[in-house]
Amino acid sequence: MQHWPVERKIRYEKDLDPGFAKGISTTPGGEQLAHCIQCGTCSATCPLSIYMDYTPRRIIAMTRAGLKDDVLSSFTIWLCASCYACTVECPKKNIKITDIMYALKRQAIEENIYPRRFSIPILAREFFKLVRRNGRGSEGRVIMLLAFKTNPFRYMKKALLGLRLMRQGRFSLKKESIKRKGELKAILQGVEQAALELNRAQQSGRVES
Repeated sequence: MQHWPVERKIRYEKDLDPGFAKGISTTPGGEQLAHCIQCGTCSATCPLSIYMDYTPRRIIAMTRAGLKDDVLSSFTIWLCASCYACTVECPKKNIKITDIMYALKRQAIEENIYPRRFSIPILAREFFKLVRRNGRGSEGRVIMLLAFKTNPFRYMKKALLGLRLMRQGRFSLKKESIKRKGELKAILQGVEQAALELNRAQQSGRVES
C-alpha cells in the first residue's frame, strides 16, 4: 500500500463548521466524542495508521475542531479496517472510535465529499444503491459500476479472467432482485424517517444523546 502525501494547510476560524462535531456526537456510537483525552492510544494500536493521511487521534481532534471538509475528504476513514483495536485499547473505554469512523463515512457519502476515484467509498456507495433499489447486491454489476467510476482501463486487464469465470458460471452480470421490493422501500423509508425525527429531538434537547 502507498503512503498518502499530507499537505500542510492553514485553517481559519471562518473555515470551521461548529455543528460538525455535534452532528457526529448525536449518531449511535459518537456520543462520547467530546470526552477523548487525545492520548494517541488509538493511533498506536491501529494496524493501518502508517498508511493513513491522518491518524485516528487526529481525525477525532479535527472532527471536534469542526474541520469537516478535511475529515470527510480524508483517506483515513476509508482505510479503517473495523478491527476495533482502538476501541478496545482506549483508556476511556467508552469512546467508540470505530463507530465514529462509520458515522463519518456515512456523512461523506451523503454529502458527496470523499477522495475522487478512490475505490472504497465508490464501492460502498454503489453497493448501497443496488441493495436499496433491488434488495440484492449483484457482484458483477457492482464490479462494473466500480470500474466505470474509478479507472476502467485498470480493469481491462481482468477481462479475460472475467470471461473464463462467466463461462464456468462463477461470475454473472445478471440483475438480481427480491420479489417484494415495495416492502423493502417502506422499511428503509421508515428507518430514515425515524432517524430524522430522533436527530431533530436530540438537537432540540428533548432526547438525551
